[in-house]
Amino acid sequence: MADDYLVRIGKLIRDARQHRGWTQSQLADALGTSQSAVNRIERGNQNISLEMIARIGEALDSEIVSLGYAGPMHLRVVGGRRLSGAIDVKTSKNACVALLCASLLNKGRTVLRRVARIEEVYRLLEVLNSIGVRTRWINDGIDLELVPPARLDMDAMDADAARRTRSIIMFLGPLLHRMDHFKLPYAGGCDLGTRTIEPHMIALRRFGLDITATEGIYHAQVESGISPDRPIVLTERGDTVTENALLAAARHDGTTVIRNASSNYMVQDLCFFLEALGVRVDGVGTTTLTVHGVPNIDVDVDYSPSEDPVEAMSLLAAAVVTESELTIRRVPIEFMEIELAVLEEMGLDHDRSPEYAADNGRTRLVDLTVRPSKLEAPIDKIHPMPFPGLNIDNVPFFAAIAAVAQGQTLIHDWVYDNRAIYLTDLNRLGGRLQLLDPHRVLVEGPTRWRAAEMMCPPALRPAVVVLLAMMAAEGTSVLRNVYVINRGYEELAERLNSVGAQIEIFRDI
Repeated sequence: MADDYLVRIGKLIRDARQHRGWTQSQLADALGTSQSAVNRIERGNQNISLEMIARIGEALDSEIVSLGYAGPMHLRVVGGRRLSGAIDVKTSKNACVALLCASLLNKGRTVLRRVARIEEVYRLLEVLNSIGVRTRWINDGIDLELVPPARLDMDAMDADAARRTRSIIMFLGPLLHRMDHFKLPYAGGCDLGTRTIEPHMIALRRFGLDITATEGIYHAQVESGISPDRPIVLTERGDTVTENALLAAARHDGTTVIRNASSNYMVQDLCFFLEALGVRVDGVGTTTLTVHGVPNIDVDVDYSPSEDPVEAMSLLAAAVVTESELTIRRVPIEFMEIELAVLEEMGLDHDRSPEYAADNGRTRLVDLTVRPSKLEAPIDKIHPMPFPGLNIDNVPFFAAIAAVAQGQTLIHDWVYDNRAIYLTDLNRLGGRLQLLDPHRVLVEGPTRWRAAEMMCPPALRPAVVVLLAMMAAEGTSVLRNVYVINRGYEELAERLNSVGAQIEIFRDI
């Protein structure tokens, strides 16, 4: 490789590192090398392999050099290892994406602390950047700053990025206050079956929003002067539906009552953020929210989203299936209490620290230590319910936990059309799961896990469940095309490796 090319590649790497807000030392830590080596690479004074270029690009979430189709990311898992030590729960993915959408309400500067560095966030940032929002990672790439333009350029929207995230649907609530017509691509995300946006439309029509759909595009028209004349009753107690209604109500000049609202963790975080913007929200944590809107929001706001209870459940399940003792720090206990009550009945040996406050000052956290346990199948079926019931996204982890318990467990995922089907992928790893219908699966335990090579399920939580089973299986497994995991988890493989797992990231070259 000619010296000129080394210098050019070094400059690309330096620019990508600075764009992410990293120091040379941080990049060195991510690569497992020295700061001086990174310095030589950036100055073009060190030969660099294609593999190292790919690793640097992955660490910086930047394609340094295009070599045709780079290929998907895969994981190679050496299983049968015990985990130990302690691991922190990251901030909530679902809260972070809602707050990114909510930043469109504010004409001022928004700073979000410890934002999850995940693909779902990156896709939303690509969309926000494309329509004129200035975003940058600050404080060594830990926090995120957003500054909106005076006028959004909706015609310049990055449609490809928008289609890769279902969170784009939450642009509707903020945008209806900024313009009288706009377009959004159809929402994407996980493959979880048919998911209608009609509940969103029922709520947002009350603010004058009308949607027509043609050729993969939502065409939105906003009739000014329309406002809710009575409480909005949501037809489903969904999280994103509630968030969209909150976002629409936040800048509505008046008081909006939302009934049958979700009171789940990401909705509460959004309410706390709205309060930081000056919007009063009564009834946080209940199913009736009263929003006292502020027509013009122009403040510099600094907010810390709370930790992710679903990631906490993922880490707990990792300890259970690998028969490990592991301390999971910063667990939002309010949103894990039902899960822990079920696990206690199954025989889980664990203890928890006294409660302390999250950085938002509102969410209650604990440190949770899980120890190897002799689990028995629960008497009742495992099924989700709206908060404060068992979290919908935590249901798949009970498939892996039930697989190591003695007896039969019925799991009923009534919310999604086909997520239960993906759980049967555990059979490739030695599980004994019988699909009763698209919503119900019967799990027989205990399981003698075995290594396998397989494609990643196209749904986030079942994909992580498969990864956890591979960690428990003696031998080497391969999980191919793990983009869906990167949508919802920040550096999951590296963090699991920090407590004793052996997971290698690789690509086909």
